[in-house]
Amino acid sequence: MTRYSFEEQVIFAFVKDDRLISIPARHKKRLVVIRYIVDRCFPEDRAYPEGEVNQRLALFHPDVAALRRYMVEDGLLTRAAGEYRRVAPAVPGADGGALTPGDGSIGSGSTSAGARAAGD
Repeated sequence: MTRYSFEEQVIFAFVKDDRLISIPARHKKRLVVIRYIVDRCFPEDRAYPEGEVNQRLALFHPDVAALRRYMVEDGLLTRAAGEYRRVAPAVPGADGGALTPGDGSIGSGSTSAGARAAGD
């Protein structure tokens, strides 16, 4: 029997045919979805004009304003002078408390959170 991580369960539940079917209400699930979209829409480290951000996000979900807001609020994008830039991910272990695979947290196959249903 295949066990999926919490992140995989959330993506399976909320993304169909490469489109976000709904924005999760729970912050933990929404953060998984928002990270997924940031990785898909903004792969390059460069400034993105707001119009381009809207076009890219519209490919996933019609409420681009909410997606932009969540991305900025959760620290995944920064906004300055009408341009958005992807925030570099934290280096694992740099602050001494980062979560890593295999420690029962992210991507380790832990069943504490991952075994629960991903429905919202």
